[in-house]
Amino acid sequence: MNYDPVDTAVVFTDPQNDVLSPNGKNWGVLGASVTENKTVENMLSIFRAAKAGKFSVFISPHYFYPTDTRWQFNGPLETGEFQTGTFARTGALNLSGFQKSGADWLEEFKPFIDDGETIVVSPHKVFGPQTNDLTLQLRKRNVQKVVLAGMLANMCVEAHLRDLIEQGFEVTVVADATAGPRHPTWGDGYKAALVNYAFLAHAVVTTQDVVKAMTQG
Repeated sequence: MNYDPVDTAVVFTDPQNDVLSPNGKNWGVLGASVTENKTVENMLSIFRAAKAGKFSVFISPHYFYPTDTRWQFNGPLETGEFQTGTFARTGALNLSGFQKSGADWLEEFKPFIDDGETIVVSPHKVFGPQTNDLTLQLRKRNVQKVVLAGMLANMCVEAHLRDLIEQGFEVTVVADATAGPRHPTWGDGYKAALVNYAFLAHAVVTTQDVVKAMTQG
C-alpha cells in the first residue's frame, strides 16, 4: 500500500481504558500481550505520524448502555463484558461518570482524539462495524485505504478487517499496534489473529513501517 492522506485513513478500534490500561477490567488477560507488543507506545507513534502527515483518523469505540444488558442471547465474550461491566456507560446521551472510566479513552490518547479533527463514529456493539457508521464516514471522505490498529486483535480488529474488505477498502493491519487475550482454555487470541491477518489483509506491517511510510508520503 501507498499511504496518501488524500485517500488513506487510520482507524483505531477500542482505544479505551478497559483493554489498554493496567487499571482496566481486562488487564488480567490482555496485559502480557499489550506489554510485549508495546501496543500503547505503537498506537501513540501512529497517532503522531498521522496527525503530522494530515491523515484522517477514525475511532470506532465499543460502548454498552444499561438497556443492552437486556439482550436475550450472547456469545462468551459478550457475556464476560456484561459481567465485568466492560465499556459500560450510563446511557447513550449521558456522560456522567465517563471521565477516567473503563469506557473512556486511554489518557495518553486524549490529545489526539479530542483535537477536534479526529472522527469518533458511533459505537459498534459486538465486534464489527456493521452496527455503527464507520463505513459511511469513510465513504463520505472518499477514503479508499485503511490503516487498521487497536483492540482486540482477534475480536474487534479482525471483525473490522473482514467487513472493511467486504466493503471494498484496501486494508493494512499494524500487527504490533494491537494485542489479544490469553485464555487458559481458548488459547492465545493474538497469535490466532496473526494467522488470519496473513490470509486476509492486503498488508500486515509494523508500526515502524507505517510511521516511515506516512512520514515519507
